[in-house]
Amino acid sequence: MKVQVSPKLTNLGTAASQAVEKYFQKILIHEAEVLKDKDPEELHQMRVGMRRLRSAATGFAPVINLPKAADEQKIGKIARILGTLRDLDVMLESLQNKYYPTLPSQEQEILDKALLNLLKQRHRALKGVRGILEHKSYQVFKESLQDWLGNPSYQAIAQLPVEEVLPDLLLPQVSEMFLHPGWLIGVIDREGGITVREDMTSASLEQELAERGEIIHDLRKQAKRVRYLMSLFTEFYGQSYEAYLEDVKGIQEFLGDIQDSAVLGEFLNTMFDFDLKKRLPNLSELMAQNRFESWQKWQLLQRRYLTTEIRQNFRSELIRPLVSC
Repeated sequence: MKVQVSPKLTNLGTAASQAVEKYFQKILIHEAEVLKDKDPEELHQMRVGMRRLRSAATGFAPVINLPKAADEQKIGKIARILGTLRDLDVMLESLQNKYYPTLPSQEQEILDKALLNLLKQRHRALKGVRGILEHKSYQVFKESLQDWLGNPSYQAIAQLPVEEVLPDLLLPQVSEMFLHPGWLIGVIDREGGITVREDMTSASLEQELAERGEIIHDLRKQAKRVRYLMSLFTEFYGQSYEAYLEDVKGIQEFLGDIQDSAVLGEFLNTMFDFDLKKRLPNLSELMAQNRFESWQKWQLLQRRYLTTEIRQNFRSELIRPLVSC
């Protein structure tokens, strides 16, 4: 299935249909290789395309009328099935390549059982991915989206010039990110204002994550939504916009590394009926250290964006697109 290239952006409707087209094409490019299951990167890229397509469907909801067979819910269902397999690939890669080679033999023997369990789960998840990609509903999804791209259905707001409404499109998502309570984890509230804790240790971080890890995970998801939305409009802004987008990418990635480690820890805790710190002390220490290193990287951005001036400059950049594009 071939998707035609869209014309240059002129209005909000064109921007929306081009975004849908771009990520739909990304999905199609990787589909055949995902079914072959030769390279985990193909699955990763297809999942990214599906998640970005979903973000476009959500972000442009006031602009476009997607067909029911290819709406946000249908996209989300497919993305979740791909995500199940991708999460297992991430855990396998992490255990096999990042941790296993550095561990003593007694811990490696224990992890052999975990790796075997993950491989069995992966086999089942792969069947699920192949099942959905070969199912009639997925074929209908592709055909309906292809038909829509040939004759997009828009809402009235779609005819507005894109550069005039970009601030209205971007600011709500960015504001939601700035207002997220995840920014206030690991800070000190003093009379002079809020400051990032300088005395955080690996142990204190583990306590924070145990109590409020879900909040951090939710901030990562919001940063991802902002990143995907901002990436659609880089041609309408300058270098400062690119720098802010890179920061948002960093927020997503650093907090994502912490989340991936937490998911791996939960898997091991569920599988083994013993205290990981006692039976797998080296692995436990390595995982905690990696989480702490990711947290320290996140703190640099946390400190930066708890500064009023930085947030204001970010917002100011969004309200001044380059109308000459």
